[in-house]
Amino acid sequence: MGEWTEFDAGHTAPNDGWYMEVGDDDFPTGINHPRKIYLRKGEKFPEPSNHRRKWKRVKH
Repeated sequence: MGEWTEFDAGHTAPNDGWYMEVGDDDFPTGINHPRKIYLRKGEKFPEPSNHRRKWKRVKH
């Protein structure tokens, strides 16, 4: 079983790192200025800017 790649608000971060908001797959143009946050392992994800967005880890 693999590791999750997208996270909802309230989930805990699996690793230390930078996470960025990503849009839903139905919206092909993407997000203009996505929010980025740094979380440590075990910290909870905050609410994204839009209810259809999720958090995804980015290589920084």
